[in-house]
Amino acid sequence: MPLYEHVFLARQDLAQAQVDALAETATKIVEDNGGKVVRTETWGLRNLAYRIQKNRKAHYVALDFEAPAPVVAELERQTQINEDVIRYMTIKVDEHEQGPSVMMRRGERDKRRGDRDDDRGDRGPRGDRGDRGDRPGRGRDEFEG
Repeated sequence: MPLYEHVFLARQDLAQAQVDALAETATKIVEDNGGKVVRTETWGLRNLAYRIQKNRKAHYVALDFEAPAPVVAELERQTQINEDVIRYMTIKVDEHEQGPSVMMRRGERDKRRGDRDDDRGDRGPRGDRGDRGDRPGRGRDEFEG
């Protein structure tokens, strides 16, 4: 059977239990039609790149499954009908990724890194003053006597 990945974004105002229920519904659709869900991952509430239907955030859920093509059509049809799902995408893959997905590994990496001790930020060693250090400063400090 072909292998698929299905990711959907649920509205930000849903409780985690409701998001889990949506994932269970998708799993039930796949399994009732002769497919098999290999993995379900909830990526959590994340910011969107742009507003979608007045939502600035969304709950991300990913399903890895194997099923015949008509199952994908039914899953997408049911997902489209559901008003709690604001976006979805299903792709056919050659093989499923082993271990946690990239999104899950990213969260673990961020936790290990923690907060940085230096306060350089994005602007280099001098903070946000804008001077490079190799030319005289043009700030207000020079004019005070």
